[in-house]
Amino acid sequence: MKNEMINDVLNRMASHLDNYQMLTLKNVLLECFAGVSLEIEASSKTDDFILNNATKVNNFLSSKKVEGCSNKSLGYYKKTIDHLLQSIAKDITRITTEDLRTYLAEYHDSRKVSKVTIDNIRRIFSSFFSWLEDEELIMKSPVRRIHKVKTNKLVKETYSDEMLEKMRDSCVNTRDLALIDMLASTGMRVGELVKLNKTDVNFNERECVVLGKGSKERLVYFDARSKIHLMNYLNERHDNDPALFVSINSPHRRLEIGGVEARLKKIGKTVTDERVYPHKFRRTLATAAIDKGMPIEQVQHLLGHQRIDTTLQYAMVNQVNVKNAHRKYIG
Repeated sequence: MKNEMINDVLNRMASHLDNYQMLTLKNVLLECFAGVSLEIEASSKTDDFILNNATKVNNFLSSKKVEGCSNKSLGYYKKTIDHLLQSIAKDITRITTEDLRTYLAEYHDSRKVSKVTIDNIRRIFSSFFSWLEDEELIMKSPVRRIHKVKTNKLVKETYSDEMLEKMRDSCVNTRDLALIDMLASTGMRVGELVKLNKTDVNFNERECVVLGKGSKERLVYFDARSKIHLMNYLNERHDNDPALFVSINSPHRRLEIGGVEARLKKIGKTVTDERVYPHKFRRTLATAAIDKGMPIEQVQHLLGHQRIDTTLQYAMVNQVNVKNAHRKYIG
């Protein structure tokens, strides 16, 4: 409790003192309280720090919103941070590295989640406490000494050319054919695909504008086959819905993410025992692009990734090419 009280004083004075003065104050407090035990008065209430915590969280979320974070991301940030604060039940300024380590370990054991999930939670905490530090609301982020969680790197499979052709052959309508072609040739996210309107597509340039994460627009490109199949699909439609892809049955409404996933799952069952899902098309495109020599920076831009590390995780190098390269350069 004594160390928490000292840290609380230091955090409150962080915006008023420089580093040398802060160090001096810390040493003075440690000297003054040496051998002294402190206890919280029974009349103290938790309402004040709960309110203060909520205010800081809301301010953090506001800053992330200004930076362009989507409502979905903001909701995930809030849910993750609120769960931490409810579990630890401390003022934010008194949360320590040990508190966070214990929380992450217990969360991993109780929820049986993957290491990837734990590292995602750690990154959210890092962003939050770094913001508190930048705003001079705390002296130093307690997440600094919690390093990235090591995860097992699994080789994620992609669709082969043969598999893609089988899926195309199994389509019973022009919409599904155009759907598969657009996912396969553009590498766009399924959430971006369902937001597309007919006016977003430029058939002459074989490109379309998608609205990606953080409400950022970017151009994606499709091939000649996709152009033909998409034009055939649109020419067959007689509805007035502006959406690029709509439901087959009347009333023809904009196709949702769940509708795309369900349709691909059904198509997949006719050609394979493995699950067919939208995101695998995206990984397939990234792998093929890098495999054929496209610079990683261009693949990053094509997929709309903010960090190049994310692009590298999507792209799985073809093992056959690794073997050939070994023979060429080493063997």
